[in-house]
Amino acid sequence: MAKSNLQFKTNYAVSSTIEPFYKGGKVQISKDEKFIFCTCGTRVNVLQIVTGKIVHSIEQDDQEDITSFALSLDDEILVTASKALLLKQWDWKQAQCTRSWRAIHNVPIASMTFDPTATLLATGGCDGTIKLWDVVKQYCTHNLKGSSGVVHLVEFHPDISLLQLFSSASDCGIRMWDLRSSQCLCVLQSHYSPVTSLAFTPDGASMVSSGRDKICTVWDLKSRTARRTVPVYEAVESVVLLPEDEDFSEIGVKTKEIHFITAGSKGVLRVWDASSARCVFAQTLPSPPSAGGSEEGGEEYGDPRSLTYCLPLPSSLRLATVTAEHNILLYQLPSFTTQQQFVGFNDEVLDVKFLGKGDTHIVVATNSSQLKVFDLATSSCKILYGHTDTVLSLDVFKKGSLFVSCAKDKSVRVWRQDPDSGQVSCVAQGCSHANAVGSITCSRMKESFVVSGSQDCTIKVWDLPETIPETDGDMFQLTARVTEKAHDKDVNSVAVSPNDKLLVSGSQDRLAKLWSLGAPGADLALLGVFRGHRRGVWCVQFSPMDQVLASSSADGSVKLWSLHDFSCLKTFEGHDASVLKLIFVSRGTQLLTSGSDGLVKLWTIKTNECVKTLDAHQDKVWGLHATRKDDRVVTASADSNITVWTDVTEVEQAEEQAKQEDQILKKQELSNLLHEKKYLKALGLAISLDQPHTVLKVIKAIRQGEDGAKQLEKTVLKLRQDQKESMLRYCAVWNTNARSCLDAQAVIQVMLTHLSPEELLQYQGARAHLEGLIPYTERHMQRIGRLLQASMFLDYMWQKMRVTGAPASMDSQDEEMDTTSLQVPHPLFMIDKRPGEGGDGTKEQGDGEERWNEGEAEEDGGLEEDTNCPANMEEEDDDDDDDDDDEVSITRKASVRGQREENGQNGKENGNHHSGSEESSREEDRGDQTEAKILLSAASLPPLQAIIS
Repeated sequence: MAKSNLQFKTNYAVSSTIEPFYKGGKVQISKDEKFIFCTCGTRVNVLQIVTGKIVHSIEQDDQEDITSFALSLDDEILVTASKALLLKQWDWKQAQCTRSWRAIHNVPIASMTFDPTATLLATGGCDGTIKLWDVVKQYCTHNLKGSSGVVHLVEFHPDISLLQLFSSASDCGIRMWDLRSSQCLCVLQSHYSPVTSLAFTPDGASMVSSGRDKICTVWDLKSRTARRTVPVYEAVESVVLLPEDEDFSEIGVKTKEIHFITAGSKGVLRVWDASSARCVFAQTLPSPPSAGGSEEGGEEYGDPRSLTYCLPLPSSLRLATVTAEHNILLYQLPSFTTQQQFVGFNDEVLDVKFLGKGDTHIVVATNSSQLKVFDLATSSCKILYGHTDTVLSLDVFKKGSLFVSCAKDKSVRVWRQDPDSGQVSCVAQGCSHANAVGSITCSRMKESFVVSGSQDCTIKVWDLPETIPETDGDMFQLTARVTEKAHDKDVNSVAVSPNDKLLVSGSQDRLAKLWSLGAPGADLALLGVFRGHRRGVWCVQFSPMDQVLASSSADGSVKLWSLHDFSCLKTFEGHDASVLKLIFVSRGTQLLTSGSDGLVKLWTIKTNECVKTLDAHQDKVWGLHATRKDDRVVTASADSNITVWTDVTEVEQAEEQAKQEDQILKKQELSNLLHEKKYLKALGLAISLDQPHTVLKVIKAIRQGEDGAKQLEKTVLKLRQDQKESMLRYCAVWNTNARSCLDAQAVIQVMLTHLSPEELLQYQGARAHLEGLIPYTERHMQRIGRLLQASMFLDYMWQKMRVTGAPASMDSQDEEMDTTSLQVPHPLFMIDKRPGEGGDGTKEQGDGEERWNEGEAEEDGGLEEDTNCPANMEEEDDDDDDDDDDEVSITRKASVRGQREENGQNGKENGNHHSGSEESSREEDRGDQTEAKILLSAASLPPLQAIIS
């Protein structure tokens, strides 16, 4: 069982990706030899040679494929041509298009190049015309006609003073153009197939041309004649001159004559002496496994290892080649040793496993017969040749240096990686299956045996020798110890238990079966069958801790099975398509699954809960594997992408804890600032926390202090502009609530008083916030107006109420007391008083006013939400109707009591006449005060409406 201190994983983050960056087309290396430029559909990718990572990706806006591109010799200007017949000039370091113009070509551009000064650009079109562009002055300078067919090659003479351009088209000739006269000086005829490349000597006196007619020609440009024809016996795609000032004696270069390197259909680099037409050096490559292969590679053009480009790196004395499989290799001269290799396109990735002592490499099975071993640090790749058909499955032994593979060629191979040099070699091979081998697994405790499952419905157990050979030459031939007809359909997956005693197999027949491996030499014994999936089983795995196993199926479910009674313990459903792969993580307490929907899901077994869904692929995720430390995961998909994920659970928890601690410290600091009455710092800190409720508390604290209005005005005006923008946004929210509208109006009053409309409108979202303030402000004014009117009727009733039998002196005394209370001026929007507090801030003895204030607060609590919410508008209308009903009832009561008062005073004439005149004068004063209060309340609306209008 898992330990109590085990921590569940909650999330993974992408740490690195290996994605396709080259799908054929032109390749160019920058002059500083740091970057490789290559086309990939609608993009030009910039690959950093040191890290093997894509640092820039220049993509067409029109989503049209790029047909050609050119980088200036000073590495400053990049120009691309697309099928939309547009030329675009890029600042490639910023991935920004600086200029685009319409190409005059009627058909797509097939080739382009810059002159040595980076001012002239030559474009060759599929219509047989060549156009020259002045990149600086931005106009077309030449339109050269005369070529027949596609102009697939254009090159400037290295001596710019000559103003000469060389081109080649489908007519197999090399045309020399004089740019001064726009005339064709001559046509160099020697090749009988299209010319593929041109290479000039440093002095510009000679030139070497190559073609697919298996010859290279050395030209004398002064006499414009062929000096030598060199038969190279292969279709040559590219030719490069060796530097004359370097020592290449170790590869057979003994003279200072012209020597050149050819790259072609055989996939071998050769060095030729132009004077003697003799090959002085030929590269040695491992022989391909296919029958009829030669030591030098493929014989026919189109072989996967044939070369399409050869590019010099003179500063570092290196050479770059591009293969037909879109691989880019860098060789160190003069030894021609492979320094780096980048895979431009992986096609569909079928399986992936971590490799090496510290899981520093990954081995990948793609939709080809080659295996690829990537160094995760540099993305450099080694290609392993051995299988003759598509490799389908991989597995790695516990120590990480030995791994196995199986393929459609019905074979099983064992490979060993040298931990020091990183070289990988095939050390064992077994061939006895009758059909493609689709799954393979190896022993867990020792490097003792391998189990394979095939489409011939059988399972085979292969015993490994105690001493495994170290090199290819001593390859060990494996023989199957046990062969068992296990299922009725293809065996999709096999897995060995952690103690090497049990074996489980999953098949397309919807069953998973448990087998006993027994002692060495014993047959397989069937222990039980797991039934429950509705479609074929894609993957089976044993738990590393508990006596359970998991299976995934094409029915979209993952099931957990007991090894004791073969019953289904749990079912995990969440994928929308087939679940192709699964692994146990977190010591068997969690599962990672990948499916045909391109998703990777993390499950907690105890709760049946999908904790996280990782989405980084666009197609089926065939490969899924975790490191031995359980801290990284690699996924591989049919979209040609390989993604390495890192467990970030502890990092996220640490960040969350640090964030909470920071919040606590800031809240404590805020409390201290308020206590010390440092309102400016307190308000700034509250705004930085982005907590409107906390900001509102600070505003209330400022207003409740001594001389609150001036203190608020002083504090708000000292805020920065971004802080004022936040305050305006908060006020729009506060103003929707009757409990906080007074604070919002106080802040808005300060802003409207001291900020001009132009300055206010410069704030982000100011117009929307101000528009949101107006309707709620109008409603608050109407509400306060009704409260003032209601209070007037209450005062009136209080003055008119008389206690039966009370002395006249007491009545007059009450009138005098009420008169003095009416003399207190009412400030703007200060109707809500704190319970038990009078107009002058002193506590009163009675509780009648407390009940009134509570009723007022309840009445004003209807505005809680945003302005635009229809439900709130309806609630507000309902509240307004209730207020109107209250006002009508108060008016009726006042009229009835007034009638009674008048009826009871018919006999009184003298004394009451004087008091009645005083009351009428007081009512007139009170009406004037009410009108003044309403006018003051409306004072904040015109500025808002004026600013918005």
